[in-house]
Amino acid sequence: MRFRTVFAAGCMALGLALPAYATDPCADYVPQPKPQNVGRDIVGKELDQIIEQGHMLFAVYEDYPPYSWEEAGQPRGVDIEIARIIAEDLGVDARFNFVAAGENLDADLRFNIWKGALIGGRIANVMMRIPYDSAFKCRVEQVVFTGQYAGESIAIAYDKASYPEDKPVPAYFRFDTVGVENDSIADFYLSGLARGQLLNNIRRFTSTEAAMEALNAGEIKAVMGPLGALEHGLSDSSDVHQPPLPGFAVGEWTLGVAVNFRYRPLAYAVDDAINYALQDGRIAAIYKEYGLTHQAPER
Repeated sequence: MRFRTVFAAGCMALGLALPAYATDPCADYVPQPKPQNVGRDIVGKELDQIIEQGHMLFAVYEDYPPYSWEEAGQPRGVDIEIARIIAEDLGVDARFNFVAAGENLDADLRFNIWKGALIGGRIANVMMRIPYDSAFKCRVEQVVFTGQYAGESIAIAYDKASYPEDKPVPAYFRFDTVGVENDSIADFYLSGLARGQLLNNIRRFTSTEAAMEALNAGEIKAVMGPLGALEHGLSDSSDVHQPPLPGFAVGEWTLGVAVNFRYRPLAYAVDDAINYALQDGRIAAIYKEYGLTHQAPER
C-alpha cells in the first residue's frame, strides 16, 4: 500500500475507539531507541557536509505517479520537482533513491532516514511525502517532521455517463461498483460504512492508478481515494468531486518531509526552502503542471 497514515487514521475511519493520545498526542509517550554505534556515513550527513559534497539524496516512493516515478530513466513527478527546489535553495544537486513502501510509515522512516535496512538500502538526507500527525511525531523522535508543502484529501472520481446529473456519494455504492486501493483509508471507510452494506460492490486494486484505469475502461462506476491520484488518472469520460463524507474523521491530512533528528540545521534549511516556494507560488505551479489541484498545507 503506497499511501501511508498513522494508526489513529485507521481507527477513526473505522469508527473504533482511539487511544489516550487522541486528545493528548503525547499522553502515553515512551522514549524511543536512538541509533548508536553507527558510522556517520550510514545515518546521514550534516548540512555543511552536504554543501561541501555538492549533492543531497532524497528518498521517494517508486512507481507512484503523479508524485514520483521514472520515465525513460529520468525521475519525474511532483515530489521530484519539489525536492529539486529544496536542493537548488541549498546550492546542491538533487539525487533520488526510489524506495518501496514498507509495512508501515515507521518502517519507511527507519529504513530510509535514521537506521537503514538490515541488508542493502541507502540512508537519505530527506524523505518526501510524509503525512504529518502530532501523535506520530511524539512517538518517533528519531525523525524531524518538517517542510509541510501540501494538503491532501479524499475524493470520488466517477464515470460521467453513469452519473449525468447527480454526482455519486458513498450511499450510492450500495448498488454501484466503486474501486479503492487495497487496505487504504478509502477501503477502510467504505468497508465499515452502513454496517458493511457496501462490501459486495467494493473492488480492490493494488493502486489508485490501477483503479482509475478500470474506471476509464468502464469496468467500475467510481473510485474513492486521494484527490491528487484521482486527478492524475482522469480521462475525457471521468471527473472527480469531493462530497461530504459522513462519519469520516480523517478525510484530509498534511504532507511534509522527514529528516534525521541529528541534523536539525538541515531540517531548518529544508523547511525554509519549502516555505519560500509556497509563498512565491512555485509549488502550486508544479501541481498545476501535472494537472493537479494544490491544497495548501496547515503550517
